[in-house]
Amino acid sequence: MIEKNRSLAFNMDESKTILEMRNITKTFPGLIALDHVNFNLREGEIHCLLGENGAGKTTLMNILYGLYQMDRGEILVDKNKVNIRSPRDAINLGIGMIHQIFLLVPRLSVVENIILGNEPTNGVTLDRGKAVEEILELETQFDLTVDLNARVEHLSAGEKQQVEILKALYRSARILIMDEPTSVLTPKEKEGLIRTLREMASVNALSIVFITHKLPEVIAVSDRVTILRKGKVIDALVTKDVDVKQLAIKMVGKEVLFDIRKTAVKTGSKLLEVNDLKATNDSGVIAIDSVSLYVNEGEILGIAGVTGNGQNELLEVISGQRHAEDGKVIIKGKDVTNDSLKEVRALGVGYIPEDRIEKGLLSDRSISENLVLGVHTNPPLANRWFTNLSQIKKYAKKLVDEYNISTPDIEKEAGKLSGGNIQRLILARELSREPDIILANKPTSGLDISSQEFIRQRLMRERGKGKAILLVSEDLDEVMMMSDRIAVMYEGKIVKVVTTDEVTMDQIGEMMVSGKGG
Repeated sequence: MIEKNRSLAFNMDESKTILEMRNITKTFPGLIALDHVNFNLREGEIHCLLGENGAGKTTLMNILYGLYQMDRGEILVDKNKVNIRSPRDAINLGIGMIHQIFLLVPRLSVVENIILGNEPTNGVTLDRGKAVEEILELETQFDLTVDLNARVEHLSAGEKQQVEILKALYRSARILIMDEPTSVLTPKEKEGLIRTLREMASVNALSIVFITHKLPEVIAVSDRVTILRKGKVIDALVTKDVDVKQLAIKMVGKEVLFDIRKTAVKTGSKLLEVNDLKATNDSGVIAIDSVSLYVNEGEILGIAGVTGNGQNELLEVISGQRHAEDGKVIIKGKDVTNDSLKEVRALGVGYIPEDRIEKGLLSDRSISENLVLGVHTNPPLANRWFTNLSQIKKYAKKLVDEYNISTPDIEKEAGKLSGGNIQRLILARELSREPDIILANKPTSGLDISSQEFIRQRLMRERGKGKAILLVSEDLDEVMMMSDRIAVMYEGKIVKVVTTDEVTMDQIGEMMVSGKGG
């Protein structure tokens, strides 16, 4: 579990302000992304930027790192006004940024990734020995441990993040921006990162901007927090003076429920069965290795596992999007192994894909078209000869209202919606068909807390109606909160299936990374 707020390693009154961003304004076509935002950072502190998706957090830091140019405002580093027009300018000022998606070259070694673009030379030749010596000194100074000779493609997510940190430190960063740094980490890796950042700030006086929408992380890691909502600063607070509920209200403007009330539901017959299933990934390597599981009526079976251990392939085979090499998929007693997606959906299966943009919707078509996809030929939306446009609009408008999809016009292109609204659209389309089985692949990943709460409540409502739900999630809080049983996947195999009242989150996390059933 993440520990609560770190003890402040510095005196707020005595600490030195090293960065000021004043009245930063940035607009995009039809959107004010940042509206006169003020932000400052002190030496040796961890300062969280908190807000929902689209609040402006990453945009503000992209301006600081030179990826965007502000329309108005000014930036001061060490009380000197600076002009940051590129990442190179930011790096020269001692600013480093670690993006949510790691910017590493998989086939290169750790040391090659760290020095890439900043290689030390001995005359005209690369001085690898000097580079290794300097990086080892950084590892010792900042208590980081990663094999410098290992190829990045063989590292865990936590190790890759250490490489990114070392890369920034190697370029003499004293301000480190971390954008949603825990989104791909296991619980143990998350705890390790938070401990590392605390030490880097308190012992080495590194100043860290920690971008997140996860409230427990704010409490666990930060000294101060600045809250953004719709491009404006709502408040700037000392973290030890607030709790999670207060932060949530400031972030979304309303009270948020953090616990799902899982009422008792009488489970019925098996609606979905998978027996000894085998399948390969896109590279032809075995990704699902003799997997067997079942989901009953009125039950949520959670699949827990680190990304890349076969979860995506499993749902693709069940939904008819990937070929099974062996084994069976049985829906409502019928063998549907290697049937098409259309045939599987016709049996009452709803599918919420991980990739919302590529697999979840037709981006260049309207919201209304996306909402009726799959039922657009059914009465009253159509008859034998033509579609009924007025009925389609009526149907779409009803779903927009029911699922709180924020849009001024149902004829707007679906791809222009925010991530949370796209997910609500997909959920509305799939659940409105009243499926008996729901395959949900990371349904709340990357979403803000209000969208997460909405989607979780909707899935729990479907469970209450007797639906069988197979839930894949990397968020162990979510898995523990929502599931009746949990199946842990490791290297394409089911390690163990347990009920949520017989294991702890730490035990599940250990199974995820060790492959041992405990």
